[in-house]
Amino acid sequence: MKKPDIKSIFDSFNHFNILIIGDVMIDSYMWGKVNRISPEAPVPIVMSAKQENRLGGAANVALNVQALGANPILCSVIGKDAKSKTFYSLLKKRNLTQEGIFEDESRKTTVKTRIIADNQQLLRVDEEIDKELTKETETKFINHILTILSDHSVNAIIFEDYDKGCITPELIRSVVEFANKNNIPTLVDPKKRNFMEYKNVTLFKPNFKELVEGSKIDIPKGDFDGIFRASQKLHSELKSKYLLITLSELGVFISYNGSYKTIPAEIRDIADVSGAGDTLIGTASLCIAAGLEPELLAGISNLAGGLVCEKVGVVPINKDQLLEESLEKFS
Repeated sequence: MKKPDIKSIFDSFNHFNILIIGDVMIDSYMWGKVNRISPEAPVPIVMSAKQENRLGGAANVALNVQALGANPILCSVIGKDAKSKTFYSLLKKRNLTQEGIFEDESRKTTVKTRIIADNQQLLRVDEEIDKELTKETETKFINHILTILSDHSVNAIIFEDYDKGCITPELIRSVVEFANKNNIPTLVDPKKRNFMEYKNVTLFKPNFKELVEGSKIDIPKGDFDGIFRASQKLHSELKSKYLLITLSELGVFISYNGSYKTIPAEIRDIADVSGAGDTLIGTASLCIAAGLEPELLAGISNLAGGLVCEKVGVVPINKDQLLEESLEKFS
């Protein structure tokens, strides 16, 4: 592939609308110092110095899609509570639309609070409801999504599932049916609860652990033939076009049309693997929308996931840096 082709692919990202459906959350951080132990219990006292709220979960996928130049439309269910106001303010701060956000008074807006002292996480406090949506809310939310899909020209749909109940089997069936009728590619970042519900999607992206559990085939991580057998079983059951498996330090594995390719991980100074999966599937959605061949799709997505691992904390991809490395590697 010639350099102008890679450049034009990245330029095409700017014209895409990507719908992201999934569990959103607020990642809250409290930083401080520990100078003494509490007299009330054998626990450290953290003197709080700074607090910060960030968009997390499926919202981080939206930030990565946005960072690559595309227009993300985030669809999720949050609570009608004080934290929802914080969530909306974070969307506004990052210039993300709230069009796809649906409120439910019976649910909480998910917040994960991390207490960090001297660069070490001491505690995480989760505020959430992870039950499935009620049937009434599910029906309203599905109709809300289908209305957005009808009103917008959408180039790809991502299901970003964190097992918090926002994505249900009926929602998956309804959206995938609409997408397939309208030739919109669908991508899935699955979790355990709905793992086998994602039938007839374009790209299914489990990690190695999820693949082993989902296929019920016990295989060593470096056994690519074994991974291929497990992937073929999933292809058969899910009827997915592509299976993109993340293997952390071993890179990624993509299977399609009865064959597979492995893309080794880039040698990097790993600072933090948080958010790499979000970056990878966000990048993959744009590559699919651009019509890339599976091996190049996997290669660029793998590069993107590796790049964000060089940064501390959950940060979106840098498009210029990804373009530069893609030109070097794939031209």
